[in-house]
Amino acid sequence: MKEIILDEISTYEKFDPSGMHQRIRELPQIILDAWQAACEFKLPDYRGIDKVLVLGMGGSAIGGDLVKRLLLSESKAQITVLRDYDLPAWVDSRTLIVASSYSGNTEETLSAFKQALKTVASKLVITTGGRLLEIAQSEKIPAFVYSYDAQPRAAVAWGIFPLLNFLTRLGLATDKAAEVSEAALVTEQFARKIEPAKPLSHNQAKEMAYKLFRDIPVIYGAGITAEAAYRWQTQLNENSKQWAFSQILPELNHNAIVGYEFPNELTSRLSVVILRSNHLSERIIERYKITTELLTQAGARVTFADGRGISPLAQMMSLVLLGDYVSYYLAALNKTDPTPVDNIDFLKQRLADTYQSRLET
Repeated sequence: MKEIILDEISTYEKFDPSGMHQRIRELPQIILDAWQAACEFKLPDYRGIDKVLVLGMGGSAIGGDLVKRLLLSESKAQITVLRDYDLPAWVDSRTLIVASSYSGNTEETLSAFKQALKTVASKLVITTGGRLLEIAQSEKIPAFVYSYDAQPRAAVAWGIFPLLNFLTRLGLATDKAAEVSEAALVTEQFARKIEPAKPLSHNQAKEMAYKLFRDIPVIYGAGITAEAAYRWQTQLNENSKQWAFSQILPELNHNAIVGYEFPNELTSRLSVVILRSNHLSERIIERYKITTELLTQAGARVTFADGRGISPLAQMMSLVLLGDYVSYYLAALNKTDPTPVDNIDFLKQRLADTYQSRLET
């Protein structure tokens, strides 16, 4: 079969009929659109909040992860992301529960949100519609509703920036308007350097995709790059349709590095991507160096990716954008359409069939 050439526009015309690239390329503008829309939303005067619980799954949950990491060193509020059916017991009157679901029909989020209705916690919904919006309207719960035609994972900015905006307006974080503007500018400038029209010789994302091709990617992150590493993993899973994993420092230095030995025939098929930022501590940077030595000794390939911009938010979002583009190019190399998620659709249908069967018995 013909070798895939990433510098040929016909490659994307063939393997991206649904236009995933357009969604990825829109990220800088969606950052601004989502932030502005959130600014215009009438937010209730939630008082005395010291805990925030974000309910979400997949692409709707990663926004909560990124916001939690961004505010970890400044917000006194405990921010937790729940990817499950059941509400934790610690929810109380000082808790703000944010149900985030792109479709509004996410099974796990709906389950936890229905339980939340029975609590005294404050509640807020972020969605495009679906059953979640119906419940919010019925229960007179404030709902931030947006419109964006895409796969949920492509709407990541809608999961990040409204939530970030609301938490700053509630006094749980400092104003982030300037950082949001920088993040939009940095990602726009970066996108111009890694979009399909930019040749391989000057395109970091294409170069990285070729390095990961036919290998098993393992993404390492730490501090503000930790959740970006997980985002890389899930984008490689969903867009590129391939195995990929992520781990976080310093924790992996207490276990994973011991596993570099076996099976030794697998090590040569591993490509580790280490996400860096100048906001990481000196000790983490030193751990990166030593971990790289161990990986190289074991025979794994190591590549580095650095956050761009000044603020933690800009660096975080530039790494998210890079990972999205790498997964997009890797999908082309794998000769697969990045948009469909057939296995997820299959699983959802089987679950629905099982539920229906139980109702009929």
